[in-house]
Amino acid sequence: MAFHEVRFPASLSFGSSGGPERRTEIVTLSNGFEERNTPWEASRRRFDAGLGMRSMDDIDALIAFFEARRGPLHGFRWKDWGDWRSCAPSAEVAATDQWIGAGDGMRQSFELLKTYVSGPESWTRRIAKPVSGTVRVAIDGVDQVEGIDWTLDAATGVVAFVVPPGPGTGVTAGFEFDVPVRFDTDRLDISYAGFVAGEVPTVPVVEIRT
Repeated sequence: MAFHEVRFPASLSFGSSGGPERRTEIVTLSNGFEERNTPWEASRRRFDAGLGMRSMDDIDALIAFFEARRGPLHGFRWKDWGDWRSCAPSAEVAATDQWIGAGDGMRQSFELLKTYVSGPESWTRRIAKPVSGTVRVAIDGVDQVEGIDWTLDAATGVVAFVVPPGPGTGVTAGFEFDVPVRFDTDRLDISYAGFVAGEVPTVPVVEIRT
């Protein structure tokens, strides 16, 4: 079992369905009230990249990707077309998009984070698979230079500063990111509708914890 730092072909994942999943345990009491609890701290995403009628080249690319991952054995990157940036879909990535921590003069490493806010409530998600070349970082709103002021581990989503940010400073970041997933099936059910086209009704994938 390993994680392959390769993205599922975007041309095949575009048009997929899916999104976040939560696990909630609900007990209805005798008086009609409910008790609700969750064993999951974070949500988990599921997607289905089932392909309609596609060219045989697309089918070949899917088979090659599936076989190279040994089916569900190895994880890989997935672009969630509904949630893949630190900002709103209509905005441009900026170094001030997301708060990732406060400097104390000693701490050098900061995990990339994305916070989802609705009214007074929020939930913060750890971003483990940022896309190299898209990450921007700022300290107190001032852009820092990658390779000079900081470096990125794109396999873990950790930003490491050369010089620790000073006490009380705000560290922010903007980025594009992928979801770590694996295939959620041991087989591909392919229908060969013609000599030049095929169809794969379902290609389920599920997010994995890293």
